[in-house]
Amino acid sequence: MPEKSLHIATYNIHKGLSYFNRRMMLHELRDRLRDLDVDIVFLQEVVGEHVRHASRFQNWPESSQYEFLADAVWQDFAYGKNAVHDYGHHGNAILSRYPILSWENEDISAHRFESRGLLHCEIDIPGWDETLHCLCVHLGLFKRGRSVQLQAMEKRIQQLVPPEAPLVVAGDFNDWRGLANRVLVDHLKLTEVFQHAHGKTARSYPSILPMLRLDRIYVRGFQIKHARILHNRAWSKISDHAALAANLIRL
Repeated sequence: MPEKSLHIATYNIHKGLSYFNRRMMLHELRDRLRDLDVDIVFLQEVVGEHVRHASRFQNWPESSQYEFLADAVWQDFAYGKNAVHDYGHHGNAILSRYPILSWENEDISAHRFESRGLLHCEIDIPGWDETLHCLCVHLGLFKRGRSVQLQAMEKRIQQLVPPEAPLVVAGDFNDWRGLANRVLVDHLKLTEVFQHAHGKTARSYPSILPMLRLDRIYVRGFQIKHARILHNRAWSKISDHAALAANLIRL
């Protein structure tokens, strides 16, 4: 029988460091993600390489953070390198239990002071007629830049995602005013899962006492079964953002 349900999560992992950058939290993070038992994980601020942190923190993984987190649980992954600096680089990543057939990282940087990318994967879900399109995003800090990036996202979805194909867009939108809804909900007819399930988008930042609604999960082609924010004491030690998770049913 075709797999109808899909369990996903999105998390800005703060480069694998604790709230004030005092501790390396990758081992705790991997355990927490495993406990969620999700099919696909959308990650932001993922370090591909950082030679300074590798020498500073004990037990820093020899592999990239996305490979370390994927391990044997998520058999496939894609990484979009966005910010490159003297010590290495970081960006967005998608971890998947199912095969990633293709992926591309589109540069959507609005200016030279913020490197931002849009990681787009096509994933083969057993028994589905169409491939699942997944976009992992981390938008800029400034309103004008986010507007440009949302326009690039809209253009990409209109050109490369068939209207009948299932679609998930998730990540850190830095969008406390809800401007992303104008593009993703009003124009592209996606549904924000927390808005649908709970009446409002999720409070996800800061993780110690979430107040700002920065992180989102938008979907098309799914029934939303459940959505939850992960910000208890154990989760709040891992990153400055809370993680979001959702159970979806393919229509």
